[in-house]
Amino acid sequence: MSRYKAYPEYKDSGVEWLGEIPSHWNVYYGKRLFSNCRVAALKNDTQLAVSQKLGVIPQEIMMQLNDAKVMLALKGTDSFKHVNNEDFVISLRSFEGGIEYSNFCGCVSPAYTVLRKKKELHSHFFKFLFKSTRYISALQSTTDSLRDGKSITYEQFGSIAIPLPNDAEQKSIVSFLNYETGKIDFLIEKQKKLIALLKEKRQAVVRHLVTKGLKSDAKKKNVNNTWADNIPQHWRLSKLRYHAKISNGATPNRDNVLFWENGTIGWLNSSKINDQTIESADQFITKLAVSKTSVKEVYPGDLVIAITGEGQTRGRVAICNIEATINQHLAAISITDNSVLADYLYLWLMSNYERIRYESEGNGSTKGAITCSEIGNYPIIIPPVDEQIAIISSARRCCTNPPPPQLGKIVA
Repeated sequence: MSRYKAYPEYKDSGVEWLGEIPSHWNVYYGKRLFSNCRVAALKNDTQLAVSQKLGVIPQEIMMQLNDAKVMLALKGTDSFKHVNNEDFVISLRSFEGGIEYSNFCGCVSPAYTVLRKKKELHSHFFKFLFKSTRYISALQSTTDSLRDGKSITYEQFGSIAIPLPNDAEQKSIVSFLNYETGKIDFLIEKQKKLIALLKEKRQAVVRHLVTKGLKSDAKKKNVNNTWADNIPQHWRLSKLRYHAKISNGATPNRDNVLFWENGTIGWLNSSKINDQTIESADQFITKLAVSKTSVKEVYPGDLVIAITGEGQTRGRVAICNIEATINQHLAAISITDNSVLADYLYLWLMSNYERIRYESEGNGSTKGAITCSEIGNYPIIIPPVDEQIAIISSARRCCTNPPPPQLGKIVA
């Protein structure tokens, strides 16, 4: 930060988390600047969701972004709290990610605390402040019980001292931060586009490997299939169901503590399909849940494919390297034929991602979803095992080079 011009004079704020501040700035407790707004939801209020990443946005938009069905309050929103544009909301996870800003009018769960300005303040100054690392640390210091599921209270928020420059300076700081973060966001978008291009190139390379092989002079035959046309003459065309068992899972009843409390068996959802391999689980269920519900167990070497979602998740596939179970939004592909290697099958399905997406966009009740029967009917090109091994090795050499260090850091 040495390239930024210092203020001519500083003073001790008297607040541990703030330290020294410009001498002309004031310090107020949060309760002096923001009220605890308990206005009841209005009749036509849109239900809002609170996200550390996106702030306060309509619930419908949130669910669309997360490839999930819209979950609106079944009993209505009479007990909900009204939120104005430029209000802030303390959520159950604010001790981790700060306090969220709302660009929308609507209503939120009564479990949340709605903060409203008591005086004329530049909201975007506090939008940056409330998401800063040092302020979040100050939030965490107000109590030891946050990680036990207890939210930050208004009283705890109100006891934290907040720096307050004058109005003109608040606006200048916001303009500067918008400019600087805008440059970073622009760079991130460029890097995301580069990553997308690299992924397309990888998919094209893999596609060539699993349909043409490594020997360019091999005799070819036409198999008359929409997933492949000319393939090496000694390769086989088959259907996946003849070489694997396909089944999908379930979600044990969340209200039954015997299914979840002290669980030791991994339970996977669609969020685990973002990488080529699944190495760990984030949630766990009990042996009782496995024996009493229709969850599906998966084992190392099984493939897992996402079968629902309107975003990019549906059709994604990963190799499972752990023993676990899966929910109803995933299907397990358990290979039953030694002539098909798991890594090769992963490459085949990954290279056909766009085809899988296209074929799952049909009309009727299965629109935007894939059934186990449909997966079983997927065509598969099967080279001899030694050629599968060579294809896997070649794909790893071509496609697993890590991005430049700067790229990984920026996107992370």
